[in-house]
Amino acid sequence: MLASAIRHCLPGDLEHFIEQDAAFWPLRTISYGFSDDIDRLVIDTGVPVRVVIPILDRSALVWARLAAEWLALVSHGVPAPLAGLAAARIAIQFASSESIALSGSWRWMIALQGDAPPAPAEIVAVWHTLRHSWANPVPDLAQHDCQTLINLWPLIGTAETIMETGGDVRLLRDPQSNLNGYGCSHRPRPWAITYASSTASSISERGYEAADRIRLRATAEMLISRNRHALSNEANQIRRSIARSLRLPAGSAVVLAASGTDCELLALAIAHLSTADCPLTTILLAPEETGSGVPMAAVGKHFAIDTANGHDVIKEAPIAGFRDDTALVSIPLRDEKAEVRPRLDIQADILEAIESALHRGRKVILHVLDLSKTGLLAPTMSFLRDICGRYAGHIEIIVDACQMRMAPERLQAYLALGAIVQITGSKFLTGPPFAGAALLPPAIAKRLSTGRLPAGLNAYSSRGDWPASAFAAQNLPSGANYGLILRWSAALAELRAFAKVSNRRKALTIARFKATIEGIIQGHRIFILQPSPVLERESEGWDTARTVFSFAVRRKPDSNECLDPSEMRRLYHWLNADCSEAFEDPSERTLAARICHIGQPVSLPNSYGGKTGWLRVSAGARLFSGEPSHHHLRFERRMDRELSDLRIIFDKIILLRNKWSSLSALDPRPSYR
Repeated sequence: MLASAIRHCLPGDLEHFIEQDAAFWPLRTISYGFSDDIDRLVIDTGVPVRVVIPILDRSALVWARLAAEWLALVSHGVPAPLAGLAAARIAIQFASSESIALSGSWRWMIALQGDAPPAPAEIVAVWHTLRHSWANPVPDLAQHDCQTLINLWPLIGTAETIMETGGDVRLLRDPQSNLNGYGCSHRPRPWAITYASSTASSISERGYEAADRIRLRATAEMLISRNRHALSNEANQIRRSIARSLRLPAGSAVVLAASGTDCELLALAIAHLSTADCPLTTILLAPEETGSGVPMAAVGKHFAIDTANGHDVIKEAPIAGFRDDTALVSIPLRDEKAEVRPRLDIQADILEAIESALHRGRKVILHVLDLSKTGLLAPTMSFLRDICGRYAGHIEIIVDACQMRMAPERLQAYLALGAIVQITGSKFLTGPPFAGAALLPPAIAKRLSTGRLPAGLNAYSSRGDWPASAFAAQNLPSGANYGLILRWSAALAELRAFAKVSNRRKALTIARFKATIEGIIQGHRIFILQPSPVLERESEGWDTARTVFSFAVRRKPDSNECLDPSEMRRLYHWLNADCSEAFEDPSERTLAARICHIGQPVSLPNSYGGKTGWLRVSAGARLFSGEPSHHHLRFERRMDRELSDLRIIFDKIILLRNKWSSLSALDPRPSYR
């Protein structure tokens, strides 16, 4: 963000920062200027209202953030006192995220800093000081304004703070690193080299501004209406945008979920609507290459220690209302040496599992994997059509498409089979982590008109996550997941940008990405590229090409033994950290300081009876569409720059591998900068 990008700014630089930083987009929509001696920033809304703020030191950034928010809220119709107080709370959160210490001049605002709302008297005291920054006559603070602020307190904040909510502990920002559990940030981090779309990515400038526009609009509507109904409206808009962007057929439904694993739980809950008296068998393909919580969610068990709706739960404990006799069958896609198994063998195992379950009077839920963490697809569409016809009425298909490495026509083909398709905006699309959705074909969407979803789903989902017509969701708590709304807003911005890229350019981008990685691997014996079968799709398109590349690191260049999963996890963290302290040579220090965020290691068996860790670099949507700040670059020039960054990742790995002992002693940790 503004202060993070430039740690020591001079007042004269403020105008440049306002023009460049995503958090200050509201100021670019109105007029602002500086006094002759540049000791005050004067901001004008275009109507006879303006704010004058002092420029003192780095606190000028906080004042500017306050002014931007204040005037933007007023322009949306929020009364000036209520807008000013909400803006001050947001400015305090901004100061905290930017590590700007609150000096004596800010002590009057400390009451707005906590998670719990202040007392009405404290709010009034803050307003008496704040109102002096408003250059025009301003009314007194009404008593009901204080109560409105208190009632909406948890929902008033910066976009990045709100995006930390509505998931689980992995979303929370570590105060030491300013990163979440995925090693990424809900604030733009453009200096980081990022090829982490197989796991999670930091938000882009494009995504941040899209999310912040929704956050500002929702904040204004809640302050004006003095209730939270705006969030349900925004959730409806997100569902419609997903359906429109993916060209879903009429009668389909979109259900929002905090993550891909939450989608798994929703799909099981929907299956319960038609199988109340029939036990279930869930068939999972390669659960080790999906989310770690999927096997638990697939049988109706808690998969973490907390939930999207903020409930503390016991991991692996049954969830109320879900059948406790659901059986789980796992079918591996790789053999004991991590080699990909023959397609016909996998299909034979699936048929055997289906027949066994049906013989015992069970209904089958078959999970299709498109794609796995390492880019595997199984089974084929022709096989799915065959079993859907053969076992009609006895089998349901759920497609794990959470990587979202597919064109809309693939999603439509799955829906045409009557399958529930699970997607996320946080993998290929490079939106913030924890943005899931379940796409329901028309026949399954109709189930929502009757029955009741399992009671325990109330810990994970709210009515606002479901279509308004979903009678089955009426037993869920009211409201909507605000953090999820903003995360999907960012992901949809990336989806729209990606959709504008021509198919020819998509093909060129993938070809150059693939050639660069293969060239790097061939040029350095320390790396081993994991083989990947051709994706068996029914027609040509950009999504038939490989976009996830997994690689191992040898212990020594002349050895076949590779780093194990725990060692690769250390390397993964070091890549995302400034490691320059371990080096003396200036060029090595420069390389070691570069921040590189890639896909988390996947643990797979090896031929020595142990485990090998496989790191991943992936082509995400932003590689195709580019960041808005790169729009001045021609395609070839931008790709040269992107692929040069890709080479830096592997150069840094080589450098770190050669200094393993020193780095192990230092163990540098990831950080936002």
